[in-house]
Amino acid sequence: MKNIKLGKVWDSLHSSYWFVPTIMAGMAIALAFTMLSLDRAGKSGPIEKFGWIYTGSPDGARTVLSTIAGSMITVAGTAFSITVVALTLASSQFGPRLMRNFMQDTGNQVVLGTFIATFIYCLLVLRTVRGDNYHVFVPQLSVTVGILLAIASIGVLIYFIHHASTSIQASQVIGEVSKDLDKAIDRLFPQKIGSGGSGDKRRWVEEIPIGLDREASLILATSSGYLQAIDEDKLLKLAKSKDFVVRLKHRPGKFVVQGSELMRVWPGERVNEKLTQQLNEVFILGKQRTEQQDVEFCINQLVEVAVRAISPGINDPFTAMQCIDRLSAALCRVAEREFPCPYRYDDDNNLRVIADPVTFAKLTDDTFNQIRQYSKPDVAVRIRMLEAIAVIATRTCNNKDRAALLHHANAIKGSSWEEVDQECDRKDIEERYLVAVKELDSCRYLF
Repeated sequence: MKNIKLGKVWDSLHSSYWFVPTIMAGMAIALAFTMLSLDRAGKSGPIEKFGWIYTGSPDGARTVLSTIAGSMITVAGTAFSITVVALTLASSQFGPRLMRNFMQDTGNQVVLGTFIATFIYCLLVLRTVRGDNYHVFVPQLSVTVGILLAIASIGVLIYFIHHASTSIQASQVIGEVSKDLDKAIDRLFPQKIGSGGSGDKRRWVEEIPIGLDREASLILATSSGYLQAIDEDKLLKLAKSKDFVVRLKHRPGKFVVQGSELMRVWPGERVNEKLTQQLNEVFILGKQRTEQQDVEFCINQLVEVAVRAISPGINDPFTAMQCIDRLSAALCRVAEREFPCPYRYDDDNNLRVIADPVTFAKLTDDTFNQIRQYSKPDVAVRIRMLEAIAVIATRTCNNKDRAALLHHANAIKGSSWEEVDQECDRKDIEERYLVAVKELDSCRYLF
């Protein structure tokens, strides 16, 4: 994957509330100096013919600009306060892991940037207005643009009120996380089953090189953090230039402890201090997980929302069922995709990297385990999970994948028999279980 480190930098900037407002503030400064230059040159343009340009006195211009600037900084403070309240509410209701999704909301960033940019623009234009005691100068075109920016800011404020009220709704939050999950699936599992793939499809390695584990040297982590991404291109180039094979011990999303094993390099005699440092640079660690190369992260976010929804303090099974519906749709997409081969080759078709791949069984574990464990009193949630398994089964024709789904169907039924008291509820669960098993048995095409 290209530009991994650049992608991490962009992700950090995109998740901040200062980057977009700073860019917009810079644009406001440039706009102010441009408009003032036009005013000094006496080039008001064709808008003067329509009477749109400001024609008031210096005192009037000061009043207009002062009013706009004062109003904008006040509204910016109010908008920031509302944003903080929304973040606090989202953190308590949906979980702190979803704070990052709200921080990435471009709409809120643009709103804050618009108010700050308008304030800075009016402030810069205000300082150039001169009255009777000096050479009179009223930047008419600049004041007119300031008024237009104020009108635009009112429209942005209306948008912000609507956006803030809808962005914290459960369905909106779940939908946004689902979009991130779908994008991650398309990015990490681009190849659909049966589509043929490219002409230079790599062969699967039947045997690990002899002596790899016994003769390999361990590469230890030099720092701790969540593994956000692996620069595979750089790793392959390094392995080819130094002529070695590596077995990765972690995949993106896992927490790496300083001093723990990152990978094994074979032959071990090629490892030195410089190579150890270069291999550590291939792993991009951070304080939190991201969806850049970690499809499990988005699944865990939806699971967290579902688990919180069915907790005794909230008791909202409908939100949990919405999460299950979205998760089932995602697993349907995954079931139709080819999982990447764990073996990576260089341009000469030589084995260089053995990765730790994610599997369909692991994704189903991430999806169903915690929801099943925390849904003891919620029969509706258990029924919806069995219905989801039945839907996923219609898209799953791989023996191992269907076995993973059957395992979870059996686990849901088995725990329900121990925890559900009412016979009618048990009957409903049994009916959904039989439907799921029937769908899992009806697949004709095996891969």
